[in-house]
Amino acid sequence: QVQLEESGGGLVQPGGSLRLSCVASRITFSIYTLGWYRRAPGQQRELVATITRAGGTNYADSVKGRFTISRDNPKNTVYLQMNSLKPEDTAVYYCNAVFLNSDLWGQGTQVTVSS
Repeated sequence: QVQLEESGGGLVQPGGSLRLSCVASRITFSIYTLGWYRRAPGQQRELVATITRAGGTNYADSVKGRFTISRDNPKNTVYLQMNSLKPEDTAVYYCNAVFLNSDLWGQGTQVTVSS
């Protein structure tokens, strides 16, 4: 069974940092475009960042300069380094993997930014 599993969420103070990880199993990881999305309470899910199989990246304007997405293909893992966190970054963060008609999602990990 194909699986994406996120980890690394938690409670952090404003200005702090967290690194999210997402490990994939039972897929040819290197061919997938990978992404992180988030859903804040009462909001729709939104794109945070994506990384193509060639390593090209794209970020939401709200996180540019603060978040960095990266991938480690031998480890089947995609990361989201989040710095200078703000209360408005509070959300459930989801990992996504897409290739042709294969669109995979993890269960999500909670990130709470609060003092």
